[in-house]
Amino acid sequence: MQLQISNLCKTYPNGVKALDNITLNISKGMFGLLGPNGAGKSTLMRTLATLQEADSGSVMLGDIDVLKNKQRVREVLGYLPQEFGVYPRVNAYEMLDHIAVLKGIINAKERKDLVLALLERVNLLQHKKKSISGFSGGMKQRFGIAQSLIGNPQLIIVDEPTAGLDPGERNRFYNLLSEIGENVIVILSTHIVQDVKELCPNMAIIDKGRLLFAGEPVKALSDLEGKIWEKSISKSETEKYQKEFQLISSKLVSGQPLIHIYSETDPGNGFKKAEADLEDVFFKAISL
Repeated sequence: MQLQISNLCKTYPNGVKALDNITLNISKGMFGLLGPNGAGKSTLMRTLATLQEADSGSVMLGDIDVLKNKQRVREVLGYLPQEFGVYPRVNAYEMLDHIAVLKGIINAKERKDLVLALLERVNLLQHKKKSISGFSGGMKQRFGIAQSLIGNPQLIIVDEPTAGLDPGERNRFYNLLSEIGENVIVILSTHIVQDVKELCPNMAIIDKGRLLFAGEPVKALSDLEGKIWEKSISKSETEKYQKEFQLISSKLVSGQPLIHIYSETDPGNGFKKAEADLEDVFFKAISL
């Protein structure tokens, strides 16, 4: 199954163009959607999840018209939004059981077997009787993945899943998403470059509603090979270098800014050639 997005547009009443002619083809596996906050990622995710209307364009999931046949989409969709509401005092088992009923799984034994299997898959079986309000951030996200898997979905949408997770929980979440992505389409929407770097063989970058890049991360990196230069500067020099060079990123190393610039030739001035990484791809794309 393939997800085909063609010329998708959405403009809000305040004039903000959230989606500006977005065209993407997404196949089975993990697909990373990168962009800064406000880039249009959540608008695209909500549209694909049938929670929001587009102004124009088309979306096909296999033979399903996503924009016109919302009920069929929901039957094969798993969705983990950035914030998902649950009844906080309900325990994990009861909540998953309730969601399974809503998804049409009526047989009690089948539902019980499914709920227990999902809790085990996301390593929450030992916490099945614990109320969700007592879960850590990572546990809540793993519960969110469990509920998104009910009904054997063909498309799973995960919106900003690792924000606020500690490194251990983030790694456990990476492993779980990677396992799920072996068999279905999983779209990972995030502003965290490492999420895409760790998980996704294909990706897209959007900003201000526009598609800036689509393809394999390795291809994006090869396009920057030999064109990224770095230098440690003082904080007072930052504005000067912004004016003189195409500065794409700056981060503090031992309290001093380490800047990366884009240049097809040696810029001199004490710059050293740097090995491009996915952060350079991201910041280069959104700086245009």
